[in-house]
Amino acid sequence: MNQHRQPLVAIIDNNMFAALGLKGILQSVMPIMQVETFLSFEELSHVDPERFYHYFVAVNIVLNHRSFFIEHKRKTIVLTTSSNPNAQLTEFHCLCVNQPEQPLAKSLLSLAHGAHANGRNLPPQSITAHADHLLSDREIEVMTLIVKGYINKEIADRLNIGLATVITHRRNILEKLNIKSVSALTIYAVTHGYVDIHSI
Repeated sequence: MNQHRQPLVAIIDNNMFAALGLKGILQSVMPIMQVETFLSFEELSHVDPERFYHYFVAVNIVLNHRSFFIEHKRKTIVLTTSSNPNAQLTEFHCLCVNQPEQPLAKSLLSLAHGAHANGRNLPPQSITAHADHLLSDREIEVMTLIVKGYINKEIADRLNIGLATVITHRRNILEKLNIKSVSALTIYAVTHGYVDIHSI
């Protein structure tokens, strides 16, 4: 029934501002996902929780409804403000949300690769299914360097092309893929095999 729709992700956090902030970031860096927010576990339980691909859940809600989330451990990602593994729940995948968008995108990718057999079980990026045929070889080269953190001048020097040409390629790549941020481009490049997660 939902095969042709975007995969659903639930954010369950009783801090409305935190939930809305994470929703914005997730939609920016992972546009294939449709994100819904819930301020309590009770709200989630009224909308058939099984239909969600993942639950991004505040620590206190996980602790208060531990049996449900243990049963759905593979779907559960615990939201934490600490990047210290010793301060995180050991039974679950955890995501530190107290970081800027680009590092958060990398954390999401690392999590996806670790939790989904090197990304093989991630839902297909249907919105860019034909994008591989849209990019020229040069645009692919430029994209991989952007994702690896090179600035325009460095890309121009490495590829022996003009700075204006790099800027044009950059704009064309984003337009062709219908992507609006470097974070989303990073997700695209890694999930499509252009860049290894460990090289960014």
